[in-house]
Amino acid sequence: MTRRWRAIARALLVVVGTSLVAAASLAASGWTAFGAAPSAERRLRLSQSPQWTGGRFVNAMPLRDDLMVSLRGLRTMSDSASPHHALNVTAIDPHRFDTVPASGLRVTWFGHSSALVEIDGVRVLIDPMWSERASPVRWPGPRRWYAPPIAREALPMIDVAVISHDHYDHLDHATIVALAKRGTTFVVPLGVGSHLALWGIADARIIELDWWQRTRIRNLEIVSTPARHASGRTLTDRDATLWGGYALIGAQHRVYYSGDTGMTPLFGEIGSTLGPFDITLMQVGEYGEGWPDWHLTPEDAVRAHVMVRGQVMLPVHWGLLNLAFHAWNEPIERTVAAARTAGVALTTPRPGESVVWGEPAPSSPWWTDQPIPPARSASNAARP
Repeated sequence: MTRRWRAIARALLVVVGTSLVAAASLAASGWTAFGAAPSAERRLRLSQSPQWTGGRFVNAMPLRDDLMVSLRGLRTMSDSASPHHALNVTAIDPHRFDTVPASGLRVTWFGHSSALVEIDGVRVLIDPMWSERASPVRWPGPRRWYAPPIAREALPMIDVAVISHDHYDHLDHATIVALAKRGTTFVVPLGVGSHLALWGIADARIIELDWWQRTRIRNLEIVSTPARHASGRTLTDRDATLWGGYALIGAQHRVYYSGDTGMTPLFGEIGSTLGPFDITLMQVGEYGEGWPDWHLTPEDAVRAHVMVRGQVMLPVHWGLLNLAFHAWNEPIERTVAAARTAGVALTTPRPGESVVWGEPAPSSPWWTDQPIPPARSASNAARP
């Protein structure tokens, strides 16, 4: 072998070796955060679910995917898929939560799908994500655009955290572990309890629900509601756990959270069975032509809000992470227009603001504070 080829071979060995070390490091650092497959005991319960078919959970209406359409979206990604300037969010004084809302209902949005619902004396934390990235590890993955409006340690005591599904932007390992140390109870879809058990959470503090099943936390009833989505934390566990939304039914108030979902006629059944709802938290972002059924479009979200018999709609699943090819503020602009056309009462709190039932709801277009160039595409999005 000539000196030249020996040099090339050494260089290739360095590249391959470095790649293997990096891959091993990624696997080691993220191993626990990846979660665990359902145990034999949990898998037996999963297999008894009406949603379980052929060894995995399925949607009543299958999800459509078009990989080529999705890949084409890479070429037309908006120049403003992420904000060009720091967003002006509302820092939360922890003392805000010292006083119970007089009406019995207050919803505080933290960005994306994370929110605190204080309803008839019970504090419910929805899909909490305080990590810097929606990822099993610290250095790759979508990075949040701003720090949480309140430090995780400054949160008030949380009675229960509800998780819609196990994707990383909804089930955040570090946040779950931190909440567990404070005695929080967790309500999760079928199968997701296996992840929490791996992370050291006692089974007594894990409540797993199938669609339409209920549990009670003091005087609050929590009902798991159907959604049209998917699950998975690795390349090999697609749909091994269930996904869904939630209805929070208190003595005086009702709140609905859609979770991640595509359009489905089941919204009508949710509304007739569990509604009406004072406030709905509806997913409005991260949609795309390549997978039209994975997420609601803003227009779909407004229609779904009407179907579940909501009074005031609070858009979520936008405004924190770059998970899409569309402009970062396109979902809220389209939601505002659709709500106006449909005559839907819409509240648009800045991250960190609270919506208090019985008081004027935040409605300023805070996202227009940022100079955003026009998008090259308003129809393509990348699935997280």
